[in-house]
Amino acid sequence: MNEVEGLLRRCAPQVLGALVRRYGHFYAAEDAVQEALLTAAGQWPANGVPDNPRGWLIKVASRRLTDALRGEEARRLREEKAAALTPRDAFVAPEPGADRAPNEDDTLTLLFLCCHPELSVPAQIALTLRAVGGLTTAEIARACLVPEATMAQRISRAKQKVRGVRFGRPDDWESRLPAVLQILYLVFNEGYTATSGATLQRADLAVEAIRLTRTVHRLLPGDPEVAGLLALMLLTDARRAARQDARGELVPLDEQDRGRWDRAAVAEGVELVTRALAGSRGTGRVGPYQVRAAVAAVHDEADSYDATDWREILGLYDVLVELVPGPVERLNRVVAVAMVRGARAGLAELETLGEEPAGIGHRVEAVRGHLLERAGEWADARAAYESAARRTLSLPEQRYLLARAGRLPG
Repeated sequence: MNEVEGLLRRCAPQVLGALVRRYGHFYAAEDAVQEALLTAAGQWPANGVPDNPRGWLIKVASRRLTDALRGEEARRLREEKAAALTPRDAFVAPEPGADRAPNEDDTLTLLFLCCHPELSVPAQIALTLRAVGGLTTAEIARACLVPEATMAQRISRAKQKVRGVRFGRPDDWESRLPAVLQILYLVFNEGYTATSGATLQRADLAVEAIRLTRTVHRLLPGDPEVAGLLALMLLTDARRAARQDARGELVPLDEQDRGRWDRAAVAEGVELVTRALAGSRGTGRVGPYQVRAAVAAVHDEADSYDATDWREILGLYDVLVELVPGPVERLNRVVAVAMVRGARAGLAELETLGEEPAGIGHRVEAVRGHLLERAGEWADARAAYESAARRTLSLPEQRYLLARAGRLPG
């Protein structure tokens, strides 16, 4: 991402928040901001970045929005009345170098708006990436592997649903924060391991999720779960360069070159989760993102795969499944059980999962194949790997699983 593009994405939610706070009309304001961003993207590389880029964007977007609303006389009068009752400096960007923040940060408010409970999860993701992330409809469509026209309709319907929602942090914002974190986590996971398609990773999506989570952490520095989520993303993304070989094929954790891991990201993630856990232990409210981050930290701090403290990881998963007894958490615990107590114990735990969890059937079969391979049951392991390969929509994962099946004896 070049310097201008990065600056525009950082400014986008602040500009949109300023317009929505002043005029309302999320739908029209978002379109006006996108037009201003496109104008800046065309002019700034050649003419230079203005001294006050946010103020420049607010001015241009306000003109676009005013033009769009000019024909609606009654609405215009209502907006002027609302503006007259609002403190003047709420609409003015700070001078260059000034560090004044609004009374209520517009970026966080926008995140709550985009994660409104009446929106579906795909709509929340799309609207978050558009309004807060500053991505274009085409970029979001590519990231989500849907046609641009389909994504445009999804975003349009989402904006229509929140059209009448008052702009401001909701009264129950603390209870809605987990939904915001879940959306950011889903965006990151899709970027780190694409659920379908020809590529294993979508780095831009993972990087964007980290950037947005950094923003939330900066706004809510005392929230341990926000810190835990940011730590989890950093500790996981630190391995990104080692997860693929020169041909783009998947490299499992036990075969990765740890010298290629991003040690700066590991150090930052460890520090974040250490502070978060220390703060949470005093209140007795350790959350699932902190526990997941602690697991990632144990992996990242080990000098080698064989040196990994699997007993500590199993203990952490015991805590995690108490907090979140979901299928992914329970399946990950199965792997830890096998590493501590042996493949047979892991296979026995695998049977306790019961009915095949929806959406992760290929992962269950992949784990089954891995444990059967460790137990020396080659034929059954091969069948499980092949079953997993048939179920996954990710081509790199499919090739990896078939390769594992193909190298088994017999």
